[in-house]
Amino acid sequence: MTSAPFARKLAALESRGRLRQLSPRAGRDFASNDYLGLAGDPIIAQAVADAVARGVPLGSGGSRLLRGNAPEHEGLEAKAAAFFRTQAALFLANGYAANLALFSTLPQRGDLVVADELIHASVHDGIRLGKAAALFARHNDPQSFVDLIAGWRAEGGKGRIWIAVETLYSMDGDMAPLADLTRIAAQHDAMLLLDEAHGTGVFGPGGRGLSAGLDGLHNVVTLHTCGKAMGAEGALICGPRVIIDYLVNRARSFIFSTAPSPLMAVAAAAALDRIEGAGDLRDRLATLRQDAAEEICARFGLPPPRSQILPIVLGEDDKAMAAAAALQEAGFDVRGIRPPTVPPGTSRLRISLTLNIGRADVAALGRELRRILP
Repeated sequence: MTSAPFARKLAALESRGRLRQLSPRAGRDFASNDYLGLAGDPIIAQAVADAVARGVPLGSGGSRLLRGNAPEHEGLEAKAAAFFRTQAALFLANGYAANLALFSTLPQRGDLVVADELIHASVHDGIRLGKAAALFARHNDPQSFVDLIAGWRAEGGKGRIWIAVETLYSMDGDMAPLADLTRIAAQHDAMLLLDEAHGTGVFGPGGRGLSAGLDGLHNVVTLHTCGKAMGAEGALICGPRVIIDYLVNRARSFIFSTAPSPLMAVAAAAALDRIEGAGDLRDRLATLRQDAAEEICARFGLPPPRSQILPIVLGEDDKAMAAAAALQEAGFDVRGIRPPTVPPGTSRLRISLTLNIGRADVAALGRELRRILP
């Protein structure tokens, strides 16, 4: 097999400013999703060390339906169900696997998924693996969801509606209109699939996310990733018991995957305890957000950030990547984001506020941005 076709495609990506390469961690952290700084938390680390000391194994040894189902997995799922106030929870290796499980398994042939146009790539991939039809609504536009549902029904669609959104969008930092979408779901007897990847830990009472208060509804399924504000790894699908049982029986990305490490289940369980009592950390993050509003947004005519994610849209791929390179050279780990991660013409700097940096770092980043951007 010749490698020439791949080399040509890589060269084409490079010519368009879209060639991706791995790079080491360096500089002040304005790039990670470790929003509360818990990835290196000593309390979570001690919980894992204690588990190792009592003989909890590193590897699971198999899929959950074989011998890979450890007490630590079940303990985490019970704790998560109580924490997020749902009937049941299911632990998977990561958010990507969880979204594949949800969208390839739950919507059935004859159903319709109506998803926000900016929803995670993993949702698009899950939909492609599933049997339901799919339509994509204008971003954060409740009327667009209504219109798409009405049009599908008018054309003879008779199945169940599945409304899918991120509660907090990872590249734009804005929030879904959950109250409107909950009302629309009730009016159309629809299911709500809410991806809380970037909301868990940061928002809601006890860090339960922007969907807190909706988790227990019969038509709501939430996805909470453990590798962002929780500082661990994995993902938790939370919802009615019948939904979780169906996923165990039918979700291929769950059934045919080696179970996550029992030690990671221990870490995620400890992280739930940490975020529940982390009001002080959320307050510190809110202070950084206010600093960013003053030091960055006000200076560039941008609206104040509503979340810990602040995009500066520069438009052209090369412009965004050149700005990111300049910031990295100055000691700030800010990444440029290009299509297909974001729509064409919206390449941007994605500034992520985390507790791995402080107020002085935000002010310094603001000064550097004013130096390198026109």
